[in-house]
Amino acid sequence: MTRIQDMGQRAAVVLCATAALMGPGSLAGAAAWTLPRPDALVYIANLDSDTVSVVDSGTDTVVGSVPVGDGPDSVAVSPDGSRVYVTNSAADTVSVIDARTRTVIATVAVGDEPSRVTVSPDNRNVYVANVRSDNVSVISTRTHSVTDTIPVGDAPLGVAVTPDGCTLYVANAASGTVSVVRTATGTVTGTIPVGSGPTALVLTPDGRNLYVSNLTSDDVSVVDVHDGAESDRIPVGDQPAGIGVGPDGRQVYVANIGSDNVSVISTRGRAVTDTIAVGDGPNGLAVSPGGSQVYVSNFNSNTLSVIDTSKARAVDAVAVGDGPTGVAAAQKKA
Repeated sequence: MTRIQDMGQRAAVVLCATAALMGPGSLAGAAAWTLPRPDALVYIANLDSDTVSVVDSGTDTVVGSVPVGDGPDSVAVSPDGSRVYVTNSAADTVSVIDARTRTVIATVAVGDEPSRVTVSPDNRNVYVANVRSDNVSVISTRTHSVTDTIPVGDAPLGVAVTPDGCTLYVANAASGTVSVVRTATGTVTGTIPVGSGPTALVLTPDGRNLYVSNLTSDDVSVVDVHDGAESDRIPVGDQPAGIGVGPDGRQVYVANIGSDNVSVISTRGRAVTDTIAVGDGPNGLAVSPGGSQVYVSNFNSNTLSVIDTSKARAVDAVAVGDGPTGVAAAQKKA
């Protein structure tokens, strides 16, 4: 390890120690809720057409299509909206897209069959779950290179990082667990049993609870971050996959592949309060930055459903590429 890397790691340890004393989400002010802003850019990974569709939520139209690697599965946008990261599951790579020019500026080799991806809040690292190599690749956003590989559970799929950036959670589909990773050291500090086939996960904005969609047990696990254990299990639709949370933390949205709908969970009551019909084979899901819309990729109908959260129904279906999977949304720049 170089001196610069060592200094950066020590700084991260100090930052995370401070965050632990202050409480979850306190550094980032994550509990604050921004007013709804419908104008966003939505990025959709199209598994079968090897592209990423770009949809303008203001008009619900496709405004761009970016060729990427073989079998794009998941997509994540940097906190500043300048970069888009796409996992190419059949090529074992990650494509880095310049959001302004909508071109691939780097391709990074990672583990075997990369699935979901997320970016650290400080925009320094990208975390990629590799299904067949049972590990997570850590990519430097500055050098576009892998700086660490972290062994986790069996068939990791979902990844989520805490608002303070100190902890990474990894959903291990084949072992029914969530790995808890200390990002400063790249070490697993705990393993949390959840439901069967955990596929995707999301943290509430305050960083206190983790919601995990369990594909084969048809439910969502609620993990208390402080206790490091499952505190509740909520039945949802058939084969829950993509999951997202509103910016105010009041609702969690779950895309159910087998029942062609989205379950709306109240985080206060920890129960499904609504079920919204969408397209065929919904799997990826993202909430708009302001929370006024939810975007759902429908794998079998090659569409993106747009849900108006105030009406609790889908108000549009946008034709995208073939086999849309992962979805991410970012505030559109002026």
